[in-house]
Amino acid sequence: MGYVKIADDLLWAKQIEGDRDLRDRIVGLPAGATIDLEVDGIVGHWEKAKIGKDGRPTAAVKPVGPMREIWKRFQTRRGEIVRIREMRTADSYLKALGDTLNEWNSTEDDEAFRDL
Repeated sequence: MGYVKIADDLLWAKQIEGDRDLRDRIVGLPAGATIDLEVDGIVGHWEKAKIGKDGRPTAAVKPVGPMREIWKRFQTRRGEIVRIREMRTADSYLKALGDTLNEWNSTEDDEAFRDL
């Protein structure tokens, strides 16, 4: 588990201490890709920021969905250092495996299992 300082509307990879793997994972994400993070005990979805105006990748993620409002509330705590880690939820795990489980990617299976 790492630590990050609440310092911006975005969560910058360079501000993550104690978890080099997470820092590198965020840097390596393509723009628009999502990641599930637990920040100070709250799990939410984050999206890799777009390419900068100068064409360089942005090494940061922004909160999306309900996490956006939660992160806005966190801004009242700027300067505070909180715990951070990547969460491997069932959805993110299955999404990551989606291409390797292609034998289940059929119209018949979609029809048979759509209500599960």
